[in-house]
Amino acid sequence: MVAGLLGVLLGSLGIHRFYLGHVGIGIAQIAVTIVTLGLGAVWGFIEGIMILVGAESFRRDAKGIPLKE
Repeated sequence: MVAGLLGVLLGSLGIHRFYLGHVGIGIAQIAVTIVTLGLGAVWGFIEGIMILVGAESFRRDAKGIPLKE
């Protein structure tokens, strides 16, 4: 739940990816947001929604531990 909300609210900064342990992708999201002058924020927003609805690719963190609801 926390990761999903972070994705929806702060997805442009990749905060949800850092929270889940995916540091490289978090840095990439920051870079894309800067290079696209903010349009890259859509990427994080969509991922936040996917986390909240329980998409298969977002059911585990970077260590393979299942996310709690």
